[in-house]
Amino acid sequence: MSIVPSPQYRAHFDARVEFANGGGLSAERFRLDVPAGDLDEAEVARLFVHHLGLALVGSVRLDSLEIVEETHRGSRGVETDAVTGIAVPARRVIDLSHVIREGLITYPGLPAPVFTPHLTREDSISHYAPGTQFAMDNITMIGNTGTYLDSPFHRYEDGADLAGLDLATLVDLPTEVFHLRDVSSGAPEGREIPASVFFDRDLRGAAVMLDTGWSRLFGTAEYAHGAPFLGAAGVAELIRQGVTLVGIDSLNIDDTESGGERPAHTGLLAAGIHVVEHLTNLDALPPSGARFTAAPPAVEGFGTFPVRAFATLG
Repeated sequence: MSIVPSPQYRAHFDARVEFANGGGLSAERFRLDVPAGDLDEAEVARLFVHHLGLALVGSVRLDSLEIVEETHRGSRGVETDAVTGIAVPARRVIDLSHVIREGLITYPGLPAPVFTPHLTREDSISHYAPGTQFAMDNITMIGNTGTYLDSPFHRYEDGADLAGLDLATLVDLPTEVFHLRDVSSGAPEGREIPASVFFDRDLRGAAVMLDTGWSRLFGTAEYAHGAPFLGAAGVAELIRQGVTLVGIDSLNIDDTESGGERPAHTGLLAAGIHVVEHLTNLDALPPSGARFTAAPPAVEGFGTFPVRAFATLG
């Protein structure tokens, strides 16, 4: 059966660009590849600016905009699948973090975050010009809230704290994902992620993501018991391979039902390998090819803090 290519679209328009630092640019009867036939003027304007690589744009006005079915010519920012002809975005961003909300229980026994207002919108009326309001709020929470990163200081008094981490080890890391959905509750040997799953890949410098599927229970009582974990043998293998970061979508990277031993935190953080816990949505990532980012604020004398963890594809 032959594959029928999907229709492709191009936008036809006149444009006037005003730059924030002065000057402008005009275009007449411009034609631009677009990913769909129902885009609004704002989205076409964004694609136009991206295609031309314009900087410091103050405003864009489009006139006589018309989107027609027409073969793509290769506009920057709009890629086309060679087989299906479907226009696809140049990059996808996949959120891997849990949402932090007031009252959230991340780890049983640890306090939930509490939100309190510092300045309400109503109270701000007397401080600013008419029609101008702000909200400023306090959040009280333990560093182990939501999806968070552990620095060496979390485990070792003389280890690097959040402010001492090299950003190059937190941003845009090549990512290897191990889909381990068959790891389930039961005996410890059934929950432990074995070292052998890492043998077939070169992991040096990578962010290693352990997709156990446990995040489906996040926020429930079941999340706290029988969770998958990384054992000492797996830790030793990841250290041997020289990984940069290890993330897991489970309760803890260690077995919290083992009587207090923490070989994963002990070994990984001693080796300068960051740990990110309570990830989610890892099943949306391919085994290889994504880039991972999880950067906490640079807080001195602090060992762990929530991150907005995400991966990029493309």
